[in-house]
Amino acid sequence: MATLSRPDERSDARERALYLLYEAESKGITPVDALELQVLAPDELTQTIVRGVAEHRDALDVAIDERATGWTLARMPVIDLNVLRIGAFELAHRPEVPTAVVLDEAVNLVKQFSTDDSGRFVNGVLAALVADLRP
Repeated sequence: MATLSRPDERSDARERALYLLYEAESKGITPVDALELQVLAPDELTQTIVRGVAEHRDALDVAIDERATGWTLARMPVIDLNVLRIGAFELAHRPEVPTAVVLDEAVNLVKQFSTDDSGRFVNGVLAALVADLRP
């Protein structure tokens, strides 16, 4: 499988990962099951993100919950929470991705698929997580 190298391909992979995480949550299945149900196997980066979020979900949720002042995970829109999980996973487990890229990609995703206020919220939570996940 070819490695993704162009920024738009990496952005597309993050978007596909968000779709799969959302699909898993809405169907009540695991993210890995959502991956395996695909007719065509998603690209390598999409799989890395989905599997990574699934594997580290509990720790990611604890970290997000600690930094989401005034918000509980249950109260967050599903899209926002999954974008936060993707961003937190990349901060913690993909050190080759610059911090600014992680934040920018997350904000762009959430602005595209969620509410007008979600971009600021996601940026604030992920910016606070940088100190925790990428010291």
